[in-house]
Amino acid sequence: MLTGNTETPAAAPATNLRAWQRRALTKYLSTKPRDFLAVATPGAGKTTFALRVAAELLGDRTVDQVTVVAPTEHLKHQWAESAARQGIALDSNFSNSTGQTSADYHGVVVTYAQVASHPMKHRVRTENRRTLVILDEIHHGGDAKSWGDAIREAYEPATRRLALTGTPFRSDDSAIPFVQYEPDNEGLMRSKADHAYGYSDALADGVVRPVVFLAYSGEARWRNNAGEEFAARLGEPLSAEQTARAWRTALDPGGDWIPAVLTAANTRLQQLRAGGMPDAGGLVIATDQTVARAYAKTLEAITGRAPTVVLSDDPTASKRIAEFSGNTEPWMIAVRMVSEGVDVPRLAVGVYATSSSTPLFFAQAIGRFVRSRKKGETASVFLPSVPVLLDLASQLEVQRDHVLGKPHREKDGLDDDLIADANKQKDEPGEDEKAFTSLGADAELDQVIYDGSSFGTATFAGSDEEADYLGLPGLLDADQMRALLRDRQATQLDKAAAPAPTIAPAAVTERVASASKLADLRKELNSLVAMTHHRTGKPHGWIHGELRRVCGGPPTAIATVDQLTERIATLRRW
Repeated sequence: MLTGNTETPAAAPATNLRAWQRRALTKYLSTKPRDFLAVATPGAGKTTFALRVAAELLGDRTVDQVTVVAPTEHLKHQWAESAARQGIALDSNFSNSTGQTSADYHGVVVTYAQVASHPMKHRVRTENRRTLVILDEIHHGGDAKSWGDAIREAYEPATRRLALTGTPFRSDDSAIPFVQYEPDNEGLMRSKADHAYGYSDALADGVVRPVVFLAYSGEARWRNNAGEEFAARLGEPLSAEQTARAWRTALDPGGDWIPAVLTAANTRLQQLRAGGMPDAGGLVIATDQTVARAYAKTLEAITGRAPTVVLSDDPTASKRIAEFSGNTEPWMIAVRMVSEGVDVPRLAVGVYATSSSTPLFFAQAIGRFVRSRKKGETASVFLPSVPVLLDLASQLEVQRDHVLGKPHREKDGLDDDLIADANKQKDEPGEDEKAFTSLGADAELDQVIYDGSSFGTATFAGSDEEADYLGLPGLLDADQMRALLRDRQATQLDKAAAPAPTIAPAAVTERVASASKLADLRKELNSLVAMTHHRTGKPHGWIHGELRRVCGGPPTAIATVDQLTERIATLRRW
């Protein structure tokens, strides 16, 4: 038992630290800065580094107490648990209403929102004793002017401040408290890290997993308010509005795209679990609560097991995440706000089923899958084949800084205005007005992205070529993954280059005649599926999937006349 903090934690041996942590700690202890910014990729061990700093400062009486500021309630408790393992007692249940904690604790853990609601109360705590303030994911200090002002007011008197972040900073121009900015070559103010450890460095050191991105395209169909119907393919050059609608149509739980991608992701997960990662887990990042529940029904139909669903305004969210982290259940679905608070090291397969597209949020989301536990573990992330996401996937290793005053900053994606609320304990609202109606989308594996390079050629979901990529071994290092992907691509290209069989003139005429019927048959099938949906309540995607299971064949967009005709006849008998 600790009494009045007279017992200080014993610092862990330096040999227990990773190389980057030792370098950062040496720099910190030798320079003794009041403010220090550590930028390290998700999964690299920022928490361990920060707690080691805390142990050193408590041990030599530089500070008397520690305050950790975290983005979410869930992360508060994670910090307290990690600190306890290092011999540091932090109160994660500290409340503004009480304003005090037991003398047995070395400090408290609070959220940014908690500080913003009563900054003077936290300032008094900071002034009363020499305090180390650890600001976790410091970019949240700029979420709103009131938040930034509150953080400055509460912690300006701190003896030491240690700021941490693992993601590209922010997509806006809000200055982040206690972060140093310096002019760059263009005269813009750019954030300066005191120690940086990027994904590429961590990958080379074996600290994080290699991430393979599987980008899925497909034809999306929708109807506008005027009754006009449109079709477009994900990944092709489109206007911003067309991209947005095709993207959201693909993510519609009633279409074919989501069931096909979830089926592929589950196949990949089972491959990993059978190939050296028996407890590997998957995470689907959904847009909102309604969609998350719909995805859960689809996953249950695919796997036969109900996934864990974590909703941001659910008071049991932290408990459900902790339970999933400790068991071996295959799938969890979370609304996008939970992504930064999800710390489940066994997550190895992700489905990026949201239209958020800022570098900040994308890095937060991918950061859930990169934590390495043993040599050779890999991560696979499935995502829509849209230019902004493909670009972010290919630049995963790029180190970004926060830039102030950049003129005419363009929005990168669809839901960027919602990211400011990313970690608040509430759910995101949907569109206020439905500008269009999704009619369905098919799924095809468009390309595989790894280490900034693209591999493979387009192939429809369920094909042998897709199976080649879904069946990649579960335990590979970075070089082995790169070599195997090149080999798979070469094999696929060799097959594509094989001479096509000669077709007789009569067969050509027959094929042209059949092709003219395809559009009408697809329209008829989609109409029947819509009618069946209204009659039975079953999702469009489930109906299409059941027809493919019964009748066989590829997605509607690439099915033959005979296959479409058989599905129509089957559906009419239901």
